Amino acid sequence: MSEWKEYKLGEIVTFGNGKERPKDKGPIPVYGGNGVLDYTDKHNYDGETIIIGRVGAYCGAVYYTNDPIWVSDNALAAKPKEGYHAKFIYYYLLNLNLNDFAEGSSHPLVTQRLLNSIDVRIPNNIDEQKRIASILSSLDDKIDLLNRENATLEAMAETLFRQWFIEEAKEDWEEGKLGDYVIETIGGEWGKEDPEGDFVKAVQCIRGTDIADLNVGLASKTPVRFVKESKFEKIEPQNGDIIMEISGGTENQSTGRVAYINKDVKKLFQYPIVFSNFCRLLRVDEKYSYFLYCYLKYLYDQDELFNLENGSSGIKNLDYKALLYDLTYPMPKDKRLIFEFNDNVSLYFKKINRNKQQIRTLIQTRDVLLPKLMSNEIKL
Repeated sequence: MSEWKEYKLGEIVTFGNGKERPKDKGPIPVYGGNGVLDYTDKHNYDGETIIIGRVGAYCGAVYYTNDPIWVSDNALAAKPKEGYHAKFIYYYLLNLNLNDFAEGSSHPLVTQRLLNSIDVRIPNNIDEQKRIASILSSLDDKIDLLNRENATLEAMAETLFRQWFIEEAKEDWEEGKLGDYVIETIGGEWGKEDPEGDFVKAVQCIRGTDIADLNVGLASKTPVRFVKESKFEKIEPQNGDIIMEISGGTENQSTGRVAYINKDVKKLFQYPIVFSNFCRLLRVDEKYSYFLYCYLKYLYDQDELFNLENGSSGIKNLDYKALLYDLTYPMPKDKRLIFEFNDNVSLYFKKINRNKQQIRTLIQTRDVLLPKLMSNEIKL
């Protein structure tokens, strides 16, 4: 068994600065503090690279890749020195929570000088480093596989929707309104940060950013809030409901992101869910739910919702009433086509949510093992 020794982080890792991203587009990912930001035709790092968020809200965030990349100027790159395993160091830095070492409270910053000075304790044998990393990598590889499968299933549902209701729309179809499939809309509730008076019901409150996370994986950062029990009973999402973001858009990102809700989605959260007052709940009969979800998502992905925003600058608001009740779109005369579509894609979404349940379990397992392996509490 190898010995665990004390080092300065700078003794085992070489750090480098990122640079302003190139303007030319291409296939190479551009990494910043919050992951992949864009794609370009150049790279400034290749091979195994650890990316560290350098400044701001994502200061200390850690990513790993083995592909050519461009590291932007709000991030740092880290390369292992000889005798040290890159994937092990990646997991070690994840466990360190580098944001705790950041300088400055209002505008936190991680520098090369600061990182070089951090005390670490790791095995001096690279084979043990590899064994530890392989345990954690096997879990992450399974998570990645399930996420990629979910992306494929979601794409299949979107493709089927476009084929049936956009590309093959019949000339004799009548113009209809999306609101025809909505029973009612309900406003959200942000609640309180802590229990206070009648605000004692613990819930997780979905925001626009949580909708985005839920569409690509798990909404792991959905905050816990406290609402009145009576309010919860009025706004609790039901099977078939759709939560729509109606405020929070920017110049580059419109409002209107949507998430469908059913019992499988609810199981992904630790607490019962509600939604913030920057969102609106669309109460929808289950037999129309996936059809309406896919239609709204299609319009969002086509940037159609930029045309329905108001607000002079900064945060934009969506005119959801115009979207639902004023605008018209080609709709099939025979509703059986919608029912058939719902039946077909429900299999995809059921599989997606089963995969998400498995991802959640794998993440919990990895997060329990990570500190134990990195502290030598579990000996290999």
